Amino acid sequence: MGPKVKPKLGRDDWAQRSFMLVIGLYLIVTLALPLWAMLSKAFSTYQFELTQYEVQVSDESGNFGPVQNLAQLNDRQSPPVFEKLSTNSNGRLAITRLFPDFSFRSPVMYRFRGVSEEAVYLVGSERKAGPEWIELDSNTFRRVVLRPVSERGISNFTTYFSTPALFQSVQNSLVVAAITTVITVALAFWFAYGLARSKMRYKGVFRMVAMMPILVPSLLPGIALMYLFSSRQGLLKGLMFGYDINGPIGIVIGSVFFTFPHAMIIISTALSISDARLFEASVSLKASRWKTFWTVTIPGARYGLFSAAFVVFNLVITDFGLPKVIGGNYNVLAVDIFKQVIGQQNFEMGAVVSMVLLVPALLAFAIDRRMQKKQVALLTARSVVYAPQPNPLVDWFFFAYAGLVSVFIAGIIAVSQFAALIKQWPYNLSLTLDNYDFSRMDGGGWSAYVNSLILAISTAIIGTVVVFLGAYMVEKTNGFEKGRSLFQGLAMLPMAIPGMVLGIAYIFFFNNPDNPFNFIYGTMIILVVSTVTHFYTVSHLTAVTALKQMDNEFESVSQSLKQPFYKLFWRVTIPVSLPAILNISIYLFVNAMTTVSAVVFLYSTDTALASIAVLNMNDAGDIAPAAAMGMMIFYTNAAARIIHALASKGLLARSNAWRQGA
Repeated sequence: MGPKVKPKLGRDDWAQRSFMLVIGLYLIVTLALPLWAMLSKAFSTYQFELTQYEVQVSDESGNFGPVQNLAQLNDRQSPPVFEKLSTNSNGRLAITRLFPDFSFRSPVMYRFRGVSEEAVYLVGSERKAGPEWIELDSNTFRRVVLRPVSERGISNFTTYFSTPALFQSVQNSLVVAAITTVITVALAFWFAYGLARSKMRYKGVFRMVAMMPILVPSLLPGIALMYLFSSRQGLLKGLMFGYDINGPIGIVIGSVFFTFPHAMIIISTALSISDARLFEASVSLKASRWKTFWTVTIPGARYGLFSAAFVVFNLVITDFGLPKVIGGNYNVLAVDIFKQVIGQQNFEMGAVVSMVLLVPALLAFAIDRRMQKKQVALLTARSVVYAPQPNPLVDWFFFAYAGLVSVFIAGIIAVSQFAALIKQWPYNLSLTLDNYDFSRMDGGGWSAYVNSLILAISTAIIGTVVVFLGAYMVEKTNGFEKGRSLFQGLAMLPMAIPGMVLGIAYIFFFNNPDNPFNFIYGTMIILVVSTVTHFYTVSHLTAVTALKQMDNEFESVSQSLKQPFYKLFWRVTIPVSLPAILNISIYLFVNAMTTVSAVVFLYSTDTALASIAVLNMNDAGDIAPAAAMGMMIFYTNAAARIIHALASKGLLARSNAWRQGA
């Protein structure tokens, strides 16, 4: 065999690779580099080096006394003023605390210096360093502060795992996520089983109700559960038998609510691809229904069950909103990150907790991907679609079961709506619209809701363009296998990154003054970028699935006719893939309206969001207005779904006329 001849690259090939490179760079800048910055921060420690500074103090005659080292001054006092000298990167050490009799009105003068060029300190906002003496009056001396010295090491991790209160949150998160996963997958399986394997009535209604939790932020069920089961004011507090809803019980119930539709969708898909011939064979062999269930149904749906379990586990362990609202003193990892960063301004420890949270999320993602690779095709060209037969007993059983689950879901939404309309729970239950007057509440007012609309629309438009272009380039570009594999890996990474981790990573990366992209920090741009990146993977997989259904002959014919790829893309690819494009846009819109975890670190006064307003109003004690804002998000997402359905019907009728032979 002769040497392998590389095909000559044409203009279209270079253009497609350039597009892929641009979107790949976007993922590197918005995902890989921020994660690296966060990882670096987790291993950064800061110490005050008192031995590196010296001071002289004048007497009443103006004569300066002996040179004194700050470490010596500290050691002379009992107990020492500064016992623990480790700090976060924002720490300051005011040295006047080493002088018990200090007064800024005193005529005493001070001389101050560092013993080396590495000894940095501030006089007000002016940076100083080095061994040159500076002379200061008392009023100026009080403005002298030391900056901590940066070091590298694992002491942050050592501190975290040796602090019982912090490490307990790891166990709490795993316990809550595991319990929720078992309950949710079990409930969702039988619900999906009833939809797929029975002839019960009103399947469409039940399916619609089951999807409602996707339209609300995860904080809302927490508010509803407090109204229902609070030990002091709960409508059904007797059902708690003395237990407190604020804690693991509330987190589990609320998590089951908002993760249920995700599990139900995955399991329904797994059950819908069953081959009817397997069930016919089971009947002919006179196997019982129970044996058929365990030997045919469960093996056929096992990969769907595994995927549903990992998705639910990931959603629960990374969720911030619900445990923040109803978790009480039951700390979980996501809330710990918020407390470290926002509450204590300890960004390094926040990065450590983020790294800890990343481990179970990555493990669940890796196991899920491995299980999916083992999945084999369950349908062949000869398969027969399973059609359930009427069975009154089975049909009524699943009708009752689906009804109970739907009552639970619709009940949470109804209680949230009721809470948003009453004057004062539970003392004055008369209806009012005052709770929708957000201008009187803490949280951003109606401007927060408008900001969420701007974010959702921008994310839907920009995200759909970026995601679909990236998927098209990785799927339709000729050759360039290594580049396409790298891009595919970057596109899959966001699914494994919790929103809280992404948010704190953005702080470290984009808030750096030396970063050329620092100008987007605190603006709507960074909220759009973080939201698109956070929900990139699912959108990418949707686009790739649609593009795989298109025969590569389209590209071959286009090349033979010497037509540029963008004409094929505009005239053929987009019309054929329009259902997927519309699904991507509505997916991004809904998630942008409900997201809390990533944006909670990134919003500013001017870019407050509706989902964040729910959190802030709840923290301020304005629970009814918080429920009202949560319901505004629900109304908006429901309206968007309706508009999406109507628009899809009209656009598909026009753009896909070829399907009907027009």
